[in-house]
Amino acid sequence: MKIAFLGTPEFALPSLEMLISRGHEMAVFTQPDRPKGRGHGITMPPVKELALKHGVPVYQFERIRDEEGLAALRAFAPELMVTAAFGQILSKENLDVPKYGCINVHGSLLPRYRGAAPIPWAVINGEKITGVTTMMTDVGLDTGDILLSSATDIGENETAGELYARLAVMGAELLERTIAELLKGELVRTPQKNEDATRCGIIKKHMAKIEFGRTADEVHNLVRGMNPAPVAFTNLDEYTIKVYSTLVRHDIDAGFTEASCGECVIADSRRGLFVKCADGIIEIKELQFAGSKRMDAKAALNSHRMINRVLGI
Repeated sequence: MKIAFLGTPEFALPSLEMLISRGHEMAVFTQPDRPKGRGHGITMPPVKELALKHGVPVYQFERIRDEEGLAALRAFAPELMVTAAFGQILSKENLDVPKYGCINVHGSLLPRYRGAAPIPWAVINGEKITGVTTMMTDVGLDTGDILLSSATDIGENETAGELYARLAVMGAELLERTIAELLKGELVRTPQKNEDATRCGIIKKHMAKIEFGRTADEVHNLVRGMNPAPVAFTNLDEYTIKVYSTLVRHDIDAGFTEASCGECVIADSRRGLFVKCADGIIEIKELQFAGSKRMDAKAALNSHRMINRVLGI
């Protein structure tokens, strides 16, 4: 089948790899190269790198909705479009190009978590189950008919990054099943129930600030959901401390009921770093002090004295 693949980040890679390996005639449409890192060197999107490795032609547009992008899509004349974390909204003119329409691979169980960041928000909100969905793309934001879905449990200490990698692989497997059913004429379209829909916007850096006045579970979920980026953080005096991993420690709650929220109730290199939250204690396992590298909290406390300090101020 002749397929135009529209995707940008790592989430799209297993799906693209699967389509290439199955011998489809491919063209990739992705975002332009961007500056990245401290040196602001120009970096290719991951999807472009993989496509070039396999000799697949690549087209890059700021807005595929514009005349130039639409013309390139029409010139390739795909039978099917596939999108996976493309990062742009498609127009009706884009969607009308392929005769089989456009299948999107989405990292949630639609209609829940429509939008740009379904995976971190599911973790931040403490969801126990999530999954991937293939859907027919329409002009709305993740509003098209559901094709297939596959669910998975979220581990209690699983980070958004870890879940992201798992769902990317699940998405590729689900996409393969979806296309097989499409070719057999057995694909069933199920309209979404809009009354059950939830929305999730882009994660912004300020959202990663830890509020120790919340419950230990809420703090733990925020830390997991902000890993690997933008990374949860707290303040100590004028410094910012990044927090990469935590554990909820209900086993030691009772001894610190009078402590203030954000207080470091235990902070030494032998036992670790434990902080009071609204309903209990959170252990900070991995962190990064300003001017230092990311490290285990016990190791970090060898050079940073934090006895009875209060974080988040």
